[in-house]
Amino acid sequence: MLKVSGVHTFYGSIEALKGVDIEVGKGEIVTLIGANGAGKSTLLMTICGSPQARYGSVTFEGKNITKLPTFEIVRRGIAQSPEGRRIFPRMTVMENLEMGAVTAPPGTLDRELERAFTLFPRLKERRHQRGGTLSGGEQQMLAIARALMSQPKLLLLDEPSLGLAPLVVRQIFQVIRDINREQGITVLLVEQNAFHALKLAHRAYVLVNGHITMSGSGTDLLANPEVRTAYLEGGH
Repeated sequence: MLKVSGVHTFYGSIEALKGVDIEVGKGEIVTLIGANGAGKSTLLMTICGSPQARYGSVTFEGKNITKLPTFEIVRRGIAQSPEGRRIFPRMTVMENLEMGAVTAPPGTLDRELERAFTLFPRLKERRHQRGGTLSGGEQQMLAIARALMSQPKLLLLDEPSLGLAPLVVRQIFQVIRDINREQGITVLLVEQNAFHALKLAHRAYVLVNGHITMSGSGTDLLANPEVRTAYLEGGH
């Protein structure tokens, strides 16, 4: 479904991605792990066209989207829940969700709202509340639900567990599993919580200083001594 080939992305003269190659197959959950500053968020933003890759290509469903504007990429079926949530704090939960549905087919809003409220019942309770007054976990739920409102084929999730309590983290990862299994949405997940991410993933990549250094099934990387030492607290 998604193929990133030899992608180099720059911020001015600083090269953040240095020839990245990854693939995401239809129906998969693929996880990208790595330290802070490795380029994980940059890769997701490059897939969405901001910033655009200077070299290399991004292909989605067999079509080159490397130089397309972000709004066109979203219309083709890619949505992102960004790091830090970035909801609209002065808008209500409902208004945030309606913003996510701007590119969805006409007449589907009510159905998608019902689906979002089924996944996240707390959002239904808070639907008239301003986004900025929600708890951190509720804001993360809203960020994911807003991305789902566009009915994406591919969902990009950037650090969905960041700063959340363990119970909420488990809820978020269960939702990711559910939308993949029950709705058939393909997921590319960037996550520092390597243990949960690798347990969830069909396949995974390790990104170090703008380079992919390792790839394999989630199970294989979870058992890999180098991965355990670097990302799983020495294997404990």
